[in-house]
Amino acid sequence: MKHVISVSLGSSQRNRSIQMDFAGEPFHLERIGTDGNVQLAEDLIAERDGRVDAIGLGGVDRYLYAGGRRYELRDAARMASAAMHTPVVDGSGIKRFLEPVFLRRLVVEGALVVAKKRVLLVSGVDRPGMAETFPALGGRVVYGDLIYAVGVPVALTSLKQLTVVAAIFLPILRRLPMSVLYPTGGRQDTTKTKYPRYFDEADIIAGDVHFIRRYMPDDLTGKVVVTNTTRTGDVEALRKRGVAKLITMTPTISGESFGANVMEAVLVALSGKRPEDLAEADYLELAERVSWKPGVTELSGM
Repeated sequence: MKHVISVSLGSSQRNRSIQMDFAGEPFHLERIGTDGNVQLAEDLIAERDGRVDAIGLGGVDRYLYAGGRRYELRDAARMASAAMHTPVVDGSGIKRFLEPVFLRRLVVEGALVVAKKRVLLVSGVDRPGMAETFPALGGRVVYGDLIYAVGVPVALTSLKQLTVVAAIFLPILRRLPMSVLYPTGGRQDTTKTKYPRYFDEADIIAGDVHFIRRYMPDDLTGKVVVTNTTRTGDVEALRKRGVAKLITMTPTISGESFGANVMEAVLVALSGKRPEDLAEADYLELAERVSWKPGVTELSGM
């Protein structure tokens, strides 16, 4: 049995351990939250290094992308460096290579309408595939990177603007503690509405579920949410606010969806390769092997 573990800076209340098959192979998937404690996360990774098949970094991005450039975050690099033998991933392969493919499929299949719709992507540098694909599909996109990661209510409305802002800010911001940039620990389970007008104006709200849940307003009637890593509490919070449809880019199992880092770790474990040796074609082939399908859940009237 292959063993995949996700070590997360998120809430320990979201811990999970399950067994299931992927491409006919049994897997043990385990998620351990450290409530924002980076040192504890490093220790857990070091303890399991060489004892599991792949490790995912949860509640943190190791890499952010904009304009063809990659920026490495200090806290995530520290965590990853604790593993000397086991491959470590942060989900960026899923976000770069698979999410664009699945977004286009959802549009072709009629599960998602993007053309002429207003899209709030809460962080474009976290979701480089979405950042490029939503406007390519005709969406009118607001990138919320300055609004929700930095706290500056300035909407970015083009990839060029996102690239310029990333080049200015990320060399500095990447050195800050992750807790400054992203909801970690117990903040992942609480909501503090922030700049609600951007949620109000959007038809589609996309990106990381913790950013969305942390800052969303009380009324999201009729909205479509495109995200992942949803637990039962997340789904109920969205339903309570009137969300019409929830689309998760990772598969939904028993009403909950996995994090991108977990699914990337599964694919890496299946491949038998180091993540740096996997190309876009490999990710697509592996996704077909596990019969990967995004989750689509109608929430209105449920």
